[in-house]
Amino acid sequence: MSKKICVIGLGYIGLPTAVMFANHGIQVHGVDINENAVKMIQNKQLHIEEPGLQERLNSAIDSGKFTVSTTPEEADVFIIAVPSPINEDKTANLDYVRDATKSIVPYVRKGNLVVLESTVPPRTVEDVMLPILKETNLEIGTELFVSHSPERVIPGRIFEELTNNDRIVGGINEESSRLTAELYKTFVKGTIHITDATTAELVKVIENTYRDVNIAFANELAKISEKIGVNVWEAIRLANFHPRVNIHLPGPGVGGHCIAVDPWFLVELQPELAKIISLARHTNDSMPEYTALKIKQILENENIYHGRVAVFGLAFKGNVDDMRESPSLEVIHHLEKLGFDYTAYDPHIKENKVERQTQQIEEAVAHADIIAILTDHNEFKTMNPEKIASLVRTKIILDTKNCIDRNEWEKHGFQVFLLGDGKNTLK
Repeated sequence: MSKKICVIGLGYIGLPTAVMFANHGIQVHGVDINENAVKMIQNKQLHIEEPGLQERLNSAIDSGKFTVSTTPEEADVFIIAVPSPINEDKTANLDYVRDATKSIVPYVRKGNLVVLESTVPPRTVEDVMLPILKETNLEIGTELFVSHSPERVIPGRIFEELTNNDRIVGGINEESSRLTAELYKTFVKGTIHITDATTAELVKVIENTYRDVNIAFANELAKISEKIGVNVWEAIRLANFHPRVNIHLPGPGVGGHCIAVDPWFLVELQPELAKIISLARHTNDSMPEYTALKIKQILENENIYHGRVAVFGLAFKGNVDDMRESPSLEVIHHLEKLGFDYTAYDPHIKENKVERQTQQIEEAVAHADIIAILTDHNEFKTMNPEKIASLVRTKIILDTKNCIDRNEWEKHGFQVFLLGDGKNTLK
């Protein structure tokens, strides 16, 4: 393909997508309003963490196929991959999508294709983007083609999933879909499924809402298990041997730019109908407070009041540096409200992003009364309990992700508590 692509938004999705196209021989211009991020990329430095991205970025820039700046350029294809967060009242914030669409209007020409990759509420293409794109004075659907093709990848495995996952393409008409499918066939090995734009928007929101509801179910099971003396992790593992059962896992909450956000799009659109969806969101949003109260209960059972908590993990999931909507931040907030001192440590967050964060594990656990593992980084799974035992004030650990070797920690004198384990629940 000899087309030129302009990618608006160089974050966790936009940058990997841009370098993928560039490394497949297409001229790509990347755009971001974050001047620091642009300068870093120009110097082949990463502002996000993703396995394999550094090598691919180096190759893309060295080949001359990838340029970046803070302003768009004329191109054949415009891909918009900007954030779509929620406001404090849980309504969708589409300002980034609006601004990105407005930014390309002066550069769009007859025959161009505009693809929205951002996860958005259904009808965003029709009701938000198309009115803006009409300012180009091009006839939508014959002179200017528009599609929604949502990303379906997970941080830590982006390149593998960009290539191998099936892709949903929803155009505003048949020709928009055809052009978009042809574009992604550049590197997508999975099946490309064609639909309309609004259905494609709903599909992506459905996928993440399904996972949120499933996790809420797991979190309810964890609470029930603690009351009836069952280890929920064992129960879920055994239940999932059923060929038609796939229960997700509990935890201290749900984070990330998708699962913790997208269900609210459906609640906002149809609040009277999205009852289960709304309840699941509130259930998962309640888990950070539940976790903080569990820490309080564990310590008070040892006659420790307002002790020191070593919070392990600030990223919303294991082995990434992404803190968007991270439940760990809410756990810390509730610990502060309860009057606890705390330290925070995350080997993937290289700059201190929260108060009392440290880059040294020894400093994090020094004089701690409890270690609370909130993210299942590999580094936490392989920690040396013998070394840590000599640094803490009290040998207690709460594992909310079921990621450590309980027996190994108990050998070194630790009391080990597991979220959802009623076999070791305080009486």
